[in-house]
Amino acid sequence: QVQLAESGGGLVQAGGSLRLSCAASGRTFRGYAMGWFRQAPGKEREFVAAISWTGGRRYYEDSVKGRFTISRDNAKNTVYLQMNSLTPEDTAVYYCAAESTRYSGYVPQDSTEYDYWGQGTQVTVSS
Repeated sequence: QVQLAESGGGLVQAGGSLRLSCAASGRTFRGYAMGWFRQAPGKEREFVAAISWTGGRRYYEDSVKGRFTISRDNAKNTVYLQMNSLTPEDTAVYYCAAESTRYSGYVPQDSTEYDYWGQGTQVTVSS
């Protein structure tokens, strides 16, 4: 079992930045692909970014490309999401997730393919 805990959310003005962290505990997440998803009020959960277990491959939803960066530190069991140039459209609860097929190299972008989820952290961007 892996427990995931997000942190770093908050209120920021448009154009600002936030860095989200997702700490894994209970079992090392080395070998797992990791993803970030978000859900705005009244909308479905959507893919934001994902990273392979080595960190060598990264994928982004089109609207965040060039603004968000996903990274990971396997020694610290932590994955990060650096968010720059935030807009009100980025307002949502952000969730991290782990896909538990170890060392597969597969990096899903579909939330149904992830096995472990954090509780989420709220990001609010004011105009």
